[in-house]
Amino acid sequence: MKIEHKIYISHLIHIGLIILIGSFAMHDLDQLLTKFRFVEIADDLNMSFLEMRLAEKNYVIYGDDDALQDIRNKIAATTRTLLQVQQDIIQAVGSERFTQLEQYMYAYAALVKKIHRQQPRDPVLLKQLRAAGHKLELFLSNVTVAERQRVASIVSQSKKILHYLFWTVIGVALLSGRLIGRHITVSLRRIVDMTDAISKGNFQAIDRRPAKDEMGAVIEAISSMAEELEKREQELIQSRRLASIGIMVAGIAHELSNPLNNISMIAQTYADVYDQLSREERLEFMAQVEEQGERLRVIIKNLLNFSRPKEPQLAEAEINEIIRKAIELVHNMLEVSNIKLILQLGEDLPTVYVDEHQILQVLVNITTNAIQVMTDMNSGGELRIGSRYLADSDDVEIEISDTGKGIAPELLDHIFDPFFTTKGDSGTGLGLWVSYGIIKNHGGIIRVESTVGVGTEFFITLPSCKKSKRCTDVPVQHNGH
Repeated sequence: MKIEHKIYISHLIHIGLIILIGSFAMHDLDQLLTKFRFVEIADDLNMSFLEMRLAEKNYVIYGDDDALQDIRNKIAATTRTLLQVQQDIIQAVGSERFTQLEQYMYAYAALVKKIHRQQPRDPVLLKQLRAAGHKLELFLSNVTVAERQRVASIVSQSKKILHYLFWTVIGVALLSGRLIGRHITVSLRRIVDMTDAISKGNFQAIDRRPAKDEMGAVIEAISSMAEELEKREQELIQSRRLASIGIMVAGIAHELSNPLNNISMIAQTYADVYDQLSREERLEFMAQVEEQGERLRVIIKNLLNFSRPKEPQLAEAEINEIIRKAIELVHNMLEVSNIKLILQLGEDLPTVYVDEHQILQVLVNITTNAIQVMTDMNSGGELRIGSRYLADSDDVEIEISDTGKGIAPELLDHIFDPFFTTKGDSGTGLGLWVSYGIIKNHGGIIRVESTVGVGTEFFITLPSCKKSKRCTDVPVQHNGH
């Protein structure tokens, strides 16, 4: 359901509750108005009945014959009043009680009429008149008291209902706001995670279908964008590969032509001065040829390795142990170059599922490059190697930084290209290219940051064993380190 529809439904529920509250309030108000109207009428009737009873007293006790006519006049006026307010009384107390009131009124009026016709006075009729007047007055008084109690009950009940409905509206508003807000927050957090993953080069589409609402549409759009970015990345990689092939061919030609030219020059020189050379000098010429031949052999071997990459032998391993092995391999170079090593290895890191030898090759290559750069500067320096766990992405990150001369910004984009080197003729430009491929094949990321005159930092990110879903319950074996 769309968020817009959820908000509409929430508003409709609130409006429905408000209408319900209004309906209860209007209903109780109508009842109160009806009851108050009856109480007003009852007060007027009680006043009329009191005047009739007073005239009745004057007639019966004090013998005032004119009082009987006053009673008849007041009965006529009260009867007219009853007819005028009949509907109001029936609405307030019901038709049954109104009929009872009429009957008491007619009975009283009939006795007054009978007494008026009969002379002299009949004590029995007078006694009946007093009793009928008392019944009439008592009935109306009881009905009035009951209706006043009913008014108080309606007011109390209305307060309770309005109180409950008020808190119900508040509760529904808070609950609906919480549910809608939580749904939006969860979706936004998911969008943030997706965009963060995309910014780190992870273009994987979402693995579960999002909700059918506006936020779900945004997530699907980002997922489609991620898939499209992945396609574009593959196209870019392919185009870069094609460009790299051209660079590689040129590099191969250059790398092979140098030793071949050297061999040719040595051979020509050797042929020209052969007769003048001693045995030791001839052996020295042959040693130079052998040296250039060894150089050719290394280049061809490397090219063969790159063209037929070795299948990684993946196993669960601890990244800190691999780092320590790499340090052992370059330890002598650090001491000879007077370079200070700073280790900042994280504790309790999750294991990784890697080819230990290939990762070791990457670490040794990067550290060796860093050592050579700082050695060329003849100023010692610091090599800093650290590891840490990235909880957000469930990855393990290795950081290798040096205090060398740094790499110019315009060269950083080419640092992982084949045959690209900043060492001049002393480097083949294949080490970082191979390292990039190894880390990529492990599902990781390798990136570099550098500031000229400050140094260079390499960051290697590898998925944890748990993330790659290849964990085992068997403890990782350590080979004496």
